[in-house]
Amino acid sequence: MTHDHDLVLRPTPAQTEAALNPPPGRTGGDLVVESLAALGATTVFGLPGQHALGVFDALRRSDLRYIGLRVENNAGFAADAYGRITGEAAPLLLSTGPGALTSLAALQEARAASAPVLAIGSQVPTAGLGGGRHGYLHELPDQAASFRGVVKSVHTARTQSQIPSAIAEAWTSALTVPHGPVWVEIPQDVLLAETAIPVVTGGDTFPEELPPRPELTAVAADLLTRAERPAIIAGGGVVRADAAKKLRQLAERLQAPVVTTFGGKGAFPWTHPLSLQSWLEDRHTTDFLEDADVLLVIGSGLGELSSNYHTFTPRGRVIQIEADLGKLESNHPALGIHADARLALQALLETVEEPRTDPTAPERVREVLDKVRARVAAQELTLEQDVLAAVRKALPSRAPSFWDMTILAYWAWSAFDPGAPNTMHSAQGAGGLGYAFPAALGAAAADPTHPVLAVSGDGGALYSIAELATARQYGLNVTWLIVDDGGYGILRAYMTDAFGTATATATDLPGPDFVALAESFGVPGVRTSPETLARDLAKALTTPGPSVVVLPAVLRMFAPTHAD
Repeated sequence: MTHDHDLVLRPTPAQTEAALNPPPGRTGGDLVVESLAALGATTVFGLPGQHALGVFDALRRSDLRYIGLRVENNAGFAADAYGRITGEAAPLLLSTGPGALTSLAALQEARAASAPVLAIGSQVPTAGLGGGRHGYLHELPDQAASFRGVVKSVHTARTQSQIPSAIAEAWTSALTVPHGPVWVEIPQDVLLAETAIPVVTGGDTFPEELPPRPELTAVAADLLTRAERPAIIAGGGVVRADAAKKLRQLAERLQAPVVTTFGGKGAFPWTHPLSLQSWLEDRHTTDFLEDADVLLVIGSGLGELSSNYHTFTPRGRVIQIEADLGKLESNHPALGIHADARLALQALLETVEEPRTDPTAPERVREVLDKVRARVAAQELTLEQDVLAAVRKALPSRAPSFWDMTILAYWAWSAFDPGAPNTMHSAQGAGGLGYAFPAALGAAAADPTHPVLAVSGDGGALYSIAELATARQYGLNVTWLIVDDGGYGILRAYMTDAFGTATATATDLPGPDFVALAESFGVPGVRTSPETLARDLAKALTTPGPSVVVLPAVLRMFAPTHAD
């Protein structure tokens, strides 16, 4: 009797010949790049370093496209965006010690946003592993320990024979839902030594799917079938699972209004009659969601930003579908279903019976949005709304945009129409500065058929200004909008609200002439105004190659409602 798991693929005669006679001059570094290519990687990001040179030497002998950034953290952001856009694991090649540690903020963002990044770092020679203090350059007592609290999984290859399996195991981990970053480290001597191991050709991995438990699906379907005022919160898990169409089908069947989280923007059509858009930081939206008798939360952990700063207290039954087990019922009691959003939505579509649809749902949605608009309009924030409208007008509908932690981005979280699923991304997962521009470079590398927009404040822009050289070197089609308000504008506002005044030496930033600085890198730059922004931005986006558009403006946030 034969079982499927007993079957072994036999090598072809050509594979046998290649295995018995591998080409000379290969090293452990070749095993790394061969393993990546065998798994399907085509593009890698990173920075070289002394201990990692074996990998970078091997790149010369491979067909992998290498995009080198100027700072490791920015390379991590680029890989993060590549993973978000393609859904593939994005390789990130780093060196030891400072090079590795500089990537941690980017990997934290990738973990928070479930972006699949395969970070491969070098290590000191094998003799230095295990905590001994040998005095090697870049030596840490336990380098992997720095990553364990940040990434999904940590893998170490101590010998060349371990390299293909360690990388394949990490690749599988990165692409198993919830997606996320992983860390692999390999000692310098293992990477540099010549190898007699055959060329790596087999690399198929099969990340396990995460279907919902059928007994839980049955209960959820029954609750939704009998609901009189159902509502849906759609998070980033819907976008990552490519489940927007299934979400729309279910919402229309139930006549359930849908609000998307900031990470889930694009999961539901912005102008759909059932769309509450993304006004999660508004008490009118919070009240509406609290009034639902059954609230379906899918692909969201209902964290701080998605719960109006934890002021959201649902009164009806909550169904939470979430691929990250740690987020399930972490903030609110619910019928918790540990599942991938796409598979769970499909199961509900197959299980929900003829529901009690609410014919007034579109009217109720319009009422909420009218109240939100009236509240914002009363605050005389026309400059901010006009700037955001100009960006939307200039940006093609399916062009991706990447937003730093800046006031215009905070407006965009709530008020910007993303245009399509998986097109609007920000650093709201971990909340660090400097994300937008290097991430946009990664997206442009992933898909050169669309222009890419990056939006930063002047403070965030200074984190990644060196990557203008990267944009120029590779001719990447990224337009960088820098809103220059002379400082950390949102922190200035927070301090003023909390203490009556801001510490100017901390929040004010006398900065460079960004247009002249861009041009010094060979990147075209233009200074614009709110009145000319749409025109200047559209021109930059339709011109091949990188460009910078600088908008001197002091923007304000709309008043929060979580303290009301």
